[in-house]
Amino acid sequence: MDTGTHIAMGIAIGALATLDPVVAASSVTTEAVMIGVIAGSLAPDLDTILKLKNNAHYIRNHRGITHSIPAVALWPLLIIVIVSLFFPNANLFHLWIWTFAAVIIHVFVDVFNAYGTQALRPFTDKWIALGVINTFDYFIFAVHVVAILIWFLGMSPGPTFITMYSIIALYYVWRFYMRHQIAKKIRQKFPDVVKMNISPTIRFTHWHLAITTKENFHVGRAVGQKIFIYDTFKKIPIPESDVIDVAKRDENLAAFLSFSPIYRWEVDEYSDHIEVRFIDLRYRSKDYYPFVAVVQLDYDLNIICSYTGWIFSEKKLRKKLDYLPH
Repeated sequence: MDTGTHIAMGIAIGALATLDPVVAASSVTTEAVMIGVIAGSLAPDLDTILKLKNNAHYIRNHRGITHSIPAVALWPLLIIVIVSLFFPNANLFHLWIWTFAAVIIHVFVDVFNAYGTQALRPFTDKWIALGVINTFDYFIFAVHVVAILIWFLGMSPGPTFITMYSIIALYYVWRFYMRHQIAKKIRQKFPDVVKMNISPTIRFTHWHLAITTKENFHVGRAVGQKIFIYDTFKKIPIPESDVIDVAKRDENLAAFLSFSPIYRWEVDEYSDHIEVRFIDLRYRSKDYYPFVAVVQLDYDLNIICSYTGWIFSEKKLRKKLDYLPH
């Protein structure tokens, strides 16, 4: 989820913590717990700083080790060590319990969007992405904000947040049902479907579609239960060639391939260089595919420059490549 929603979730957990008699009995512990749960709700996303290095490291590692089983165990310990420096008289055991809950809930809710996490690492490096909730879901955020406001106005946190979580649980069930119905429609339209990527958008009834059949990739959108196909691409295996082999060793393209499950590729030759481009088919936006990896090589197969990330126009992509070291 986005940062704002994780903060709201942290406040909600902090409010529930006031039902804990040990927390409620000490203002110091109450304050420490509120800080701890908000920190715990944000901590797994500290890997966002990898963007400062480059997109390749960010794509390979975001929601990876920081969302793993060892990290879920270590984040609360790190947080309580820091918080206890400022609140030495706080009950550390109860601070740990509620901070641990905040970290677990962060990782748990991230599993439900299309990006997913490596939540079962180190047992498996597989990305778990259920694809039913957008990274920012206005309904989930709004329900949290309303519940927090009601609590601030004096309502008991127990009934307030139990009601909130019940509403959100029903919402998740409804989203799974919506996704299931779309999958049924896809199977009816494409009996030879091999794989479906159904990704939520910020609009409640709109879903991105990237469908793999035996011979083609189909890209479209579901609106309600209606399926609209915008582009169809012939499935062409990646050729075995020196150009492709060299390009695949580039860190940007390697990061793209580790993340993208459905893509097409292009190789274009120019007067002074060769360009290899891989295009993720899951995120079509306004007739453009914004998530790409591009590697430019000279004719001696030396890599000139490369890039991977989100670019929303060809003009901006060209500008980005022109600025990269040659």
